[in-house]
Amino acid sequence: MSRVSQAEAKVNRERVVLAASRLFREDGVAKVGIADVMKSIGLTQGGFYKQFASKAALVDEAIAKAVSDNLQDLVALDRETGEHQAAWQSLLESYFSVEHRDNPGTGCPAAGFAGDVAREPEHRETYARGIQELAGWIAPGEAGLAAYATLVGGILLARATAGTPLSEQILQAVHAAVARDADSGQAATG
Repeated sequence: MSRVSQAEAKVNRERVVLAASRLFREDGVAKVGIADVMKSIGLTQGGFYKQFASKAALVDEAIAKAVSDNLQDLVALDRETGEHQAAWQSLLESYFSVEHRDNPGTGCPAAGFAGDVAREPEHRETYARGIQELAGWIAPGEAGLAAYATLVGGILLARATAGTPLSEQILQAVHAAVARDADSGQAATG
């Protein structure tokens, strides 16, 4: 049996965290086992415990990684658009899209992990830090928190009603409401 180099082990660990982040957001932490994560990237379950103390440790890393990646994307959006208000409007367009609704595995980490964290309090500190960081990108303080809570609530309701006409009505209504609030200076002033 060949040994894995430290560099390969690091790459494999990153692959495990990324796969777990996607699968947990798609199917829920309780439904995704370690074997599912490892199989999805072509690794055996035996290698998992050489890298992670437990599934709970992986969940925390997956949440933190999803938040970090999302925040990097938002900062890049600021750079691409040249101003925060334009970045915010661009985010709203993609956030309230059918594509985002139908692809939770690559979507908003706050929405993707909300149900699991509500049921599994051991992950709340990691999740709460992520919520504060992502809401802070939108706007400082309560304005950012309120806007982010509206986004997450809207996408969760749209996902829960997917396949019904109400789902797209929710996407449109929440998008319009948040854009209206932003236009009146209540959000995205960061």
